Amino acid sequence: MMSRLNTLLLTALLALAAASSAWAISLEDAARQAARQHDAKVLSARTINRDGRRVHEIKLLTRNGVVKTVYVPEDS
Repeated sequence: MMSRLNTLLLTALLALAAASSAWAISLEDAARQAARQHDAKVLSARTINRDGRRVHEIKLLTRNGVVKTVYVPEDS
């Protein structure tokens, strides 16, 4: 009985982990969104750990020639 319960619990945890990653925004989508919101061109994009959370760091070049860095949480 305990083995079956452990199997069910493990299955539920794996399903939850898979579902949470499905809600994560991709790096490409985050870069596209940031460029659109700031009317800018993407210079670079990478995913980093910041304060214990995964975030997308997007460097943009605005129409005014200013380089701007924005951070988009992966789970946004």
